[in-house]
Amino acid sequence: MPGLIGTAGAAVGLLNLIAGVFPRFRHSRVHALAEVLPGAVSPLAAAASIVVGILLLLLAHGLKRRKRRAWGAAVALLPVGIAAQLVYRHSVFGAVLSTALLGFLVWHRKEFAALPDPRSRWKALANFVVLGGASFAIGMVIVSSHPGKIVGSPSFLQRAEHVLFGLFGFEGPIGYTNQVDYTVGYSLGALGLLTVATTAYLALRPEHPAARLTEEDERQLRELLARHGGRDSLGYFALRRDKGAVFSPSGKAAVCYRVISGVMLASGDPIGDVEAWPGAIERFMEEARAHSWTPAVHGCSETGGQVWTRETGMDALELGDEAIVDVADFTLSGRAMRNVRQMVKRIERNGYTTQVRRVRDLEPEELERVQKAADAWRDTDEERGFSMALGRIDAVKDGDAVIATAHLAPAEGEEPGPFGDLKALQYFVPWGTDGISLERMRRDRSADPGMNELLIVAALQTAPDLKIKQLSLNFAVFRSYLERGEKLGAGPVMRITRGTLLFLSRWYQIESLYKFNDKFSPRWEPRFVVFRTTRDIPRIGLATMQAEGYLELPRVLRRRKAAEPRPCAHTVEPVRTAEAVERVA
Repeated sequence: MPGLIGTAGAAVGLLNLIAGVFPRFRHSRVHALAEVLPGAVSPLAAAASIVVGILLLLLAHGLKRRKRRAWGAAVALLPVGIAAQLVYRHSVFGAVLSTALLGFLVWHRKEFAALPDPRSRWKALANFVVLGGASFAIGMVIVSSHPGKIVGSPSFLQRAEHVLFGLFGFEGPIGYTNQVDYTVGYSLGALGLLTVATTAYLALRPEHPAARLTEEDERQLRELLARHGGRDSLGYFALRRDKGAVFSPSGKAAVCYRVISGVMLASGDPIGDVEAWPGAIERFMEEARAHSWTPAVHGCSETGGQVWTRETGMDALELGDEAIVDVADFTLSGRAMRNVRQMVKRIERNGYTTQVRRVRDLEPEELERVQKAADAWRDTDEERGFSMALGRIDAVKDGDAVIATAHLAPAEGEEPGPFGDLKALQYFVPWGTDGISLERMRRDRSADPGMNELLIVAALQTAPDLKIKQLSLNFAVFRSYLERGEKLGAGPVMRITRGTLLFLSRWYQIESLYKFNDKFSPRWEPRFVVFRTTRDIPRIGLATMQAEGYLELPRVLRRRKAAEPRPCAHTVEPVRTAEAVERVA
């Protein structure tokens, strides 16, 4: 029923919008009667009709999601729309349709109980005050800009009253000659429309709460990771500070999430005891229902996907594969490793050296230099990533993390760079007690190509000394489709799918990340996305891209210059083509 009401609200809003833009009934015979009715609107009510239409269109999405605030706003707006239909358009059909919608809303009011977002309220109020004040000031200029066409000599208060009436689409006390009334009226109506529409957007936009990972939440999560952190290579990323957490009633499991555009997006598997996962999942779903958020899980394991689908009735789709290298099995020998071996040897001959250490073992001065270099080499304004990125280098909170650095001493007579001999770095977060998971890769753009291969090999070769048995590399989206699509005998559907992925690889690191990971002969662990219905998939996809920081239209539409895999190593990003070719050659 909320979906039907939301659709009806959109229809009524569109009807009001069309009525304001195309006032066909302005000169009807009923108009003469409407002019003398108490509180009747003039033709300037087109602006009011447009405002009501746009607001109802904005409210439609909130009504579909059972938002309490959207219901209240719609109930308050519909009488205004009904009056505009009768007095301005003189449309009995539009008024009946609006009245029917109002009746449905009142009758089904108990269904609209989804909680609002408290943060939007203050931004909406600030927008209304600031933009409303600016609109009033501009309106005073507009009202006074036709001194030769004004009837009489209105006072300042009368001008202010005319502006206030005009902002809401009503006729004010000042008269003009030569049809200037319409110019002034529609100008004021447009200003009012802008103020109301932007305020409504801020008040009614999908929820995007601030980070809620409190110090107590982090403490509990660290305790769970200490006992069960070896289960999932993505577990440590739950400690991102822009995530929230819900715990099972026993406190033995938790689900970490972030809300983006009305999607409650969890990442990886639940944290903690598998036996307690159902309790945490139930709390997650309760939270989603309370706010009418769309629940989704991004990047869970096969075990996690089975528990999620069993407990919630949702569905799962294979998203890609995670590349995991077992340290004991890694070797540079053999034909399969020839390209990596040759690249590493070439870079070492050029004078590069590497160091692999726990973050807590770095001196404060060196750690500060590494942090500055990581920020300087990042080619985005903010840290990207969500499900597989931590977003920080902190020796106090994350002392067990591992950092691999590449160094090149300056040539004789050459000035050292701003970060000394540091040329590249890779950062790995803990994965239980004997594993690490790649979080970011950064390098000086003047460094030789192949820094990523060099540092991954260095990390794998040093791993036994650090008591590390497994290393999680990049996450390859849709890897199985790429692999099966190029095999002999692949069907037309698989070939078309592979061709589409290759086309998208011109902008996103899909094929190149798969090829890069495959260099190290990893084992592949499938990862899944869990969703409620197939209709939610596009919305979940957009929310995921927003959460990971990739939904930037200029970056999506234009190809980028060449670059190695970007900082958040598990994720898919736009690729700079030249070096991508070099990496997979």
